[in-house]
Amino acid sequence: MTLLTKPPAGARSTPLTTGPDTALPSADPGWFRPFLLRIHFYAGILAGPFLLIAAITGGLYAMTPSLEPAIYARELHVPAVAHPLPLAAQVKAAVDRVGGAAPVTVRPAPGPEDTTRVLFTDPTLGDSQYRTLFVDPATADIRGDLPTYGSSGAMPLRTFIDNLHRSLGLGEPGRVYSELAASWLWVIALGGLILWIDRIRRRRAAGKTKAVAAKARPRSGRARLVWLHGTTGTVLLVAFVFLSATGLTWSASAGANIGSLRTALGWATPTISTALTGPATAPAGEHAGHSTGASPTAAPAIDPAVYDTAARIARADIITAPMIDIKPPAKPGKAWTVTEAGREWPGTASAVAIDPSTGTITSRADFNNFSLPAKLTRWTIAAHMGLLFGLPNQLLLLAVAVGLAAMVVWGYVMWWKRRPTRGSAWAFGRPAPRGAFLRAHWAGVLAALTVMVALGLLLPLLGWSLLAFIILDTVIGVVKRRRSRLSATPLAGASDVTGAATLR
Repeated sequence: MTLLTKPPAGARSTPLTTGPDTALPSADPGWFRPFLLRIHFYAGILAGPFLLIAAITGGLYAMTPSLEPAIYARELHVPAVAHPLPLAAQVKAAVDRVGGAAPVTVRPAPGPEDTTRVLFTDPTLGDSQYRTLFVDPATADIRGDLPTYGSSGAMPLRTFIDNLHRSLGLGEPGRVYSELAASWLWVIALGGLILWIDRIRRRRAAGKTKAVAAKARPRSGRARLVWLHGTTGTVLLVAFVFLSATGLTWSASAGANIGSLRTALGWATPTISTALTGPATAPAGEHAGHSTGASPTAAPAIDPAVYDTAARIARADIITAPMIDIKPPAKPGKAWTVTEAGREWPGTASAVAIDPSTGTITSRADFNNFSLPAKLTRWTIAAHMGLLFGLPNQLLLLAVAVGLAAMVVWGYVMWWKRRPTRGSAWAFGRPAPRGAFLRAHWAGVLAALTVMVALGLLLPLLGWSLLAFIILDTVIGVVKRRRSRLSATPLAGASDVTGAATLR
C-alpha cells in the first residue's frame, strides 16, 4: 500500500510505502506500552547473557541427580543388604579410616542397595562441603571417600555444576550474576506476556483477524522469530516465574529480604531446640542442599552406639522418611538431632531433638503441622533442584532451560535483524522511542515509581540495575541530541557558503 503526502511547493512527491507487517502510528498510543517495551528491550539486551548462562548451567544441573547413580555407582550402591550391621560398627569403621575424628552427620542407608554416609569436616574443603565416607552396611567396608556438598549430599559433579550455576565458580562475588538473572527473569517474562497479548489485541482491532489466522506461524524472517519468541515465552511463563521466585530465595541480598519477610508473615520453617534450655535452631534449612553457609565445627568424641539409639527413638516418634540425618551435639550439653532429609515427594522435613543422657525427645517439629507456606517453600525448592518428582521433574526443568536459552538467542537475533539497513553495517536495532514516561498521567507516574521503589527495596539488584538502565538510557539520549545539533550546524553553514558562491 502506498500513501502520498502533500509535498511543499517546488518539492517532489515522496511515497510512503507500508507492508502488511508495518504498524501505522496510533492516534493515542498511551504511555505504558512504549514504556514497557523499552524496559523489555533493555532488560533483555543487558540481562540476556546472565539468563543464557543460568539456563545452560541450570539445565545441566537438573540432570545430575539422575547421572550420579551411574557415575558414582561404587560409592552409592551395594548389593541388596538384608541384615545391615549396627550403625555403631559402620560409624566406627569410618572414624578409624579418618584417624579418630568425630563425624558431624551420619546418613544411614535409606534403602537395601544404598550405602551409609558418614560426614566429617575438612579444612581443605569449601563452605558446606564435607569429607564423606561411603560405608557398606553389610560389611562396614569403605567403598568411597569423596567430598559432598550441602544436606542434599551432592556428589563432586553436581557440586561443580552447582557452583557454575550459582556463582560461575567465582565464590561470593559471582553470586551477583545469578541474582541479576533471577531478579530480571520474572520482569522480562511478565512484561513480554503483556506485550504479546497487546500485540494480538492491536492486530485484531486493526481488522487483521483473518490475516492473523492465515499467518499465525510465519515461515521465515524476523516475523518467524517474533512468533517463536512470543509463543515460547507464553507457554513457559509459569515456569519462568517459578524459577525466578525460588531462585531469588538463594540469593544474597534479595534472599535475606525474602527470609525476613517470611519470618514477619509467620511463614518460616518451624524450629527445634538443641538444648534443654536455650534458643531454637532450624532442623534443616530448605536451602541446605544448595547451601552457601559455612560448614559446622567438628563434634566432640562420642559413643558410636548412640547413633543406633537416636535412630530407634526417632523412628518410634514422628520420623518416617527413609532418608534421615543423625547429628551429634557440637558441644556438651546439647541435644542430638534426627531430621528427615529426603527431597522426593512428599518431601517431609520432620525433626526431633534427643537428650542423649535420658534417651527422651526434648523438642520436635512435625512436618504435618508446618504452615502451608512453609511446606510450599520446602516443595518448591526441591522442585527447583529437580528432586521433588525425580526424572519427570528433571526433564521438565531441562525443557524449560532449553526454551529459555532459545528465547535469549532469538531475542538477540531479532535485535540484529531490526537494525537499520542503511549506514553502518554494524548498526544495532533501535529500542522503542523515548519519552513515554513523560506523557503519562501523574497518577500513572506515581504508581510506576511506587512499584519500582518497592521492588528495589525487596530486590536490591533489580533496583540498582534498573536505575543503571535509566541513567544509561538518559546519557545515550543526551549524547544523540548533542550529536544531532552539532551535525545540523555545519550543514547550515555549508548551505550559506554554497549560496554565496552561487551569487558570485
